[in-house]
Amino acid sequence: MKTKLLLYSIFLICFGLSVRAQKVYNLDDCIKTGLERNFSLLITRNNEAIAKNNFTLGNAGFLPSLDLSSRYSGTLNDIRREMTDGTETTSNGENNTVTTAGLTANMTIFNGFNVVTSYKKLNELKQVGELNTQLSIENLVADIISAYYNYIQQIELRNNLQYAVALSKERLRIDEDRYLLGSSSKMQVLQSRVYLNADSSRLSRQLEVVRAAEIRLNELMAVEDLSQKFMTSDTSVKVMPDLLYETLLDETLAKNTSLQIAAKNKTISEYDYRIIASRSYPYLNASTGYSYSLNTYSSSLTDKQHTKGLNYGLTLGMNIFDGFNQRRSIKNAAIDINNKDLRLKEIEQGVRADLITLYSAYSNFLRLITLENQNLQTATENLEIAIDMYKLGSLSGLDLREVQKSLLDARESLFSVEYQAKLAEISLMMISGRIMEYLQ
Repeated sequence: MKTKLLLYSIFLICFGLSVRAQKVYNLDDCIKTGLERNFSLLITRNNEAIAKNNFTLGNAGFLPSLDLSSRYSGTLNDIRREMTDGTETTSNGENNTVTTAGLTANMTIFNGFNVVTSYKKLNELKQVGELNTQLSIENLVADIISAYYNYIQQIELRNNLQYAVALSKERLRIDEDRYLLGSSSKMQVLQSRVYLNADSSRLSRQLEVVRAAEIRLNELMAVEDLSQKFMTSDTSVKVMPDLLYETLLDETLAKNTSLQIAAKNKTISEYDYRIIASRSYPYLNASTGYSYSLNTYSSSLTDKQHTKGLNYGLTLGMNIFDGFNQRRSIKNAAIDINNKDLRLKEIEQGVRADLITLYSAYSNFLRLITLENQNLQTATENLEIAIDMYKLGSLSGLDLREVQKSLLDARESLFSVEYQAKLAEISLMMISGRIMEYLQ
């Protein structure tokens, strides 16, 4: 036991010295940084802003249009006039000009409920934009949490291999001492060195995996320096042990973002159907305006003519025949509504299936964690006994290696099961709309 504590202390002290100056992240830090800076999320938020900007009374057609216009034009002509008495007159360079200005307002009074339906559709599109942003946030948070705990898992695996190297070094020291005392062969020393080199090689490869996991988390957070090194305040993967299927199912059907988007898309299709159907109604448009014109004449009894006044009008109309295009559009819109309804049912079925699958895996991983912990405890006790026996010469080097490997495998298996359980937990929280609970 003392040997084990000594070996742990050696590599933990070395590890602490190497990371003392590094930045320390907790899960909240990673999530908040990613939500503020991730480029994909920023794009989605911009799309949401566009949908919000489109949700206006004017875009739906409730408000009138108001146009202001002006124009200046003229003519320059040479004119020859033949009179009835046979005389002629000529006029060269007659310059007549016209200056106009006007203010015109147009407004749709009735268009088969098209305006009201369009406004409702714009509202649904705005909400879909918000839900798309919410879905992007949930996906990003889930990715960051997964990457965060993957980094922790890789650190645990690295520490496990560092412990393996420390054990191999201790074994090599024992064999070298025994060889000097004449109680061991040179072959045993060489074999111990082979084991040490093999463990060192595995540790070197694992360091690359840790680095890749570190860079991936930096990428998700969109930090400026992707190569920056950091530490996590968490040192192990902890799994929620009390998620209940019935509760998750109720929350999934009520809060799942993909289901909400599918329901909104069906509603939008229904509004599209109503907009097309509104073409069957008559329409009534109103217009009014004020205009002013100035005419100037270079050769006339009238020098200038000023005209100003108010104009107004109502237009009542109705489409009688459009080549059966409206009938075709209505049929297609009805089919689209049916497709959206089928899509909603398909997504709900898929969500239910995913929930059952994920919860089954989650429950099984929880059971495996208990078994792996028991296995680890047994393997730890076996190694302590094996080291004592090896020091006394009552255990072969090959048997010691097997016991050592069993302990290292038990640890790796536990780390793997804990991470898989965490992934299942994250997926369950995601599918049930509870992923933001990780952000405290």
